[in-house]
Amino acid sequence: MAINVYREARTQLQTIRDLLRFAVSCFNEAGLFFGHGSASAYDEAAYLILHTLHLPLDRLEPFLDARLATAELEQVLGVIERRVSEKIPAAYLTNEAWLGNLSFFVDERVIVPRSFIAELLREQLAPWIENPGAIRSALDLCTGSGCLAILLAYAFPNATIDAADISPGALEVAQRNVADYNLEHQVNLIQSDLFAELGGRTYDLIISNPPYVSAEAMAALPEEYRHEPENALASGVDGLEAMRTILNEAAGHLTHRGVLIVEIGHNRESLERAYPEVPFTWLETSAGDEFVFLLQRDQLP
Repeated sequence: MAINVYREARTQLQTIRDLLRFAVSCFNEAGLFFGHGSASAYDEAAYLILHTLHLPLDRLEPFLDARLATAELEQVLGVIERRVSEKIPAAYLTNEAWLGNLSFFVDERVIVPRSFIAELLREQLAPWIENPGAIRSALDLCTGSGCLAILLAYAFPNATIDAADISPGALEVAQRNVADYNLEHQVNLIQSDLFAELGGRTYDLIISNPPYVSAEAMAALPEEYRHEPENALASGVDGLEAMRTILNEAAGHLTHRGVLIVEIGHNRESLERAYPEVPFTWLETSAGDEFVFLLQRDQLP
């Protein structure tokens, strides 16, 4: 969109309603991709406007006809313009991402949280974990921002949580989030390339949302994904590079009745073809039963 459109907007737009309409038009015209927390141009416009103005994110209607101060208008239009011109995911513009009713600090050192495992943790992995109080140790492998490790701590309060990631930058973000939730006593951050630095540690539960995007899919990703760390997305030619290591080594890091839960994106068919002898249990999520699998320790290859 031409720069003069934003210049004109600074003189013509007055209310949040005006800005909302303008942002939706800009987002639609630019063909933005919404896969990092918002479902549509309207949802993302509303979120960015409310966040920028420090208003409640669930209360748009009462403020629609509020007129903005000049400085406020400049701030909101600046965010809208950056979203359009740079294709930056909204979460990086606000340094905030949500999983359920919990918010997390994020920046471009980590991918924007969007794991189906978060849904399952809200139910304490029922019915697969019969007694949540009996879980004494858990691992979040490829923790990124630390969001799933924090959800693990809430779901299993008796457990000591290890959160591992290969990226020092990601662990810095995770440390901030762990501190924000006052969980330093329960969540331990470890720099590790998958299991490489975990020695003889064993866990009652291992969860992982590892890299799983194939080379072909990486080449076709919308521009918004180019702002995310490539090593948190890409996993070899077929998307299973990290998965092979996890499946081959997980048994050595699980207790006798330990459970492994992994998210694999759209790779169910490829995974089952690569491991036809493994009895994967596919867990139901809001998007279906093709994205997260469960294995008991004695089912691992």
